[in-house]
Amino acid sequence: MAKRHRQAGSGEGAPVELARKLGVLLTELGLSEIDVTVGDVRVRLHRGGAPSAAPVFAPAPAAASVERPAVASAESAAGVTIEAPMVGTFYRASSPTADPYVSEGDVVKEGQILCIIEAMKLMNEIESKVAGRVVRIFVENAHPVEFGQPLFLIDPAR
Repeated sequence: MAKRHRQAGSGEGAPVELARKLGVLLTELGLSEIDVTVGDVRVRLHRGGAPSAAPVFAPAPAAASVERPAVASAESAAGVTIEAPMVGTFYRASSPTADPYVSEGDVVKEGQILCIIEAMKLMNEIESKVAGRVVRIFVENAHPVEFGQPLFLIDPAR
């Protein structure tokens, strides 16, 4: 009987192998969640307080639904939440000796720089998507942030 060799990254075992590799990466980077899409396979791993079920394997969403704006904004009754567009390190100022870009209570303009997120040695400026007053800053300076994590709450100017 002839043996069949599967191409690397294909077949039924590929999602399991990907989940194992991502689990190692999750631990090495100290992340609590990771969500990766490779081809038509989506793997999401979550580590938290309550034990969860096995990794979630699902078909990847259509490409159009994967695209996201540079900074996601979610409107609520209290204001607009500016979320982290990537995983990285949050910095409130351009350097350790510089004043923060914004503080709670400051009035900001649309497009004004709120903070920097360092990701893979690149400094990414995060801009406000609305004009208004900074109500709350959710992250401490030089702390890690995850994709989609709330950074700022802004009360929009009316």
